[in-house]
Amino acid sequence: MKKSNIQLTTAQFAKLHEVNKRTLHYYDNIGLFSPDTKGDNGYRYYDLSQSIDFEYIRMLKELNMSIEEIEAYCKNPAADSFLKIADIKIKEIDIEIQKLKSIKKILNVKKDNLALCENLLEQAIRVEEHPSESILITPYDFSEDNISEIFTYLKDTWSIEQIRMGIGGFISLDKVINEEFEKYDGLYTPAISGCSSAKKITKPKGRYLCGYQKGTWDKLPCIYKKMIDFAKQNNLALVGYAYEMGLNEFAISDFSQYVTKIMIQIKDNSQI
Repeated sequence: MKKSNIQLTTAQFAKLHEVNKRTLHYYDNIGLFSPDTKGDNGYRYYDLSQSIDFEYIRMLKELNMSIEEIEAYCKNPAADSFLKIADIKIKEIDIEIQKLKSIKKILNVKKDNLALCENLLEQAIRVEEHPSESILITPYDFSEDNISEIFTYLKDTWSIEQIRMGIGGFISLDKVINEEFEKYDGLYTPAISGCSSAKKITKPKGRYLCGYQKGTWDKLPCIYKKMIDFAKQNNLALVGYAYEMGLNEFAISDFSQYVTKIMIQIKDNSQI
């Protein structure tokens, strides 16, 4: 930017760029960015044309470059050096964007779950239409392990981002019918795109028999029995696995308010 005739005091320059004067004093003291001129009155002034350079320095700082790295570049600016910085930072930004998209998805899912839990009674059974959903699964017998061991296993198998989406269990329909709940078939989590290379399957779209149980896990066999009875009474043929998932674990202080959702696929005409 061409040098202008507009001279600004430290306070004026700080106000223009919405920064604290102490930031400018610090940059001046370390020689990173200093006022352009010194007036007859002994005061030092920034030229308006310095604004662009200052904003580039701020941009690099916002991109997590250290003061030392920024200072090294500013002392020897060059096209090749800038292009190298730009390529690195663009890759970092893409990673951060993907991470923020994952967090946004998690927050939206949790909001929807809490809205669903708000008006639930202790138990509810209903038929729902669901779209297809990609889920990550892992066969795991967690009946004898503690929570810390499960978490460590899943962190290594999936990722922290996936764990934040929620951890559910799945169990075969045969075990449900025979009331054999001692050993589940595995764990699952709704898949976040690009977050894990673990085994992924698609839970098909269609109708699902859904049960909602409020309270501790020892109440689940009861809701399962009621779901099987409901299916018989309404001539619903069930298939596959029962998928369990907690809906509100992060938003309650009393486990008696914990809500578990159970989903079992209903056969359509093409499956019969």
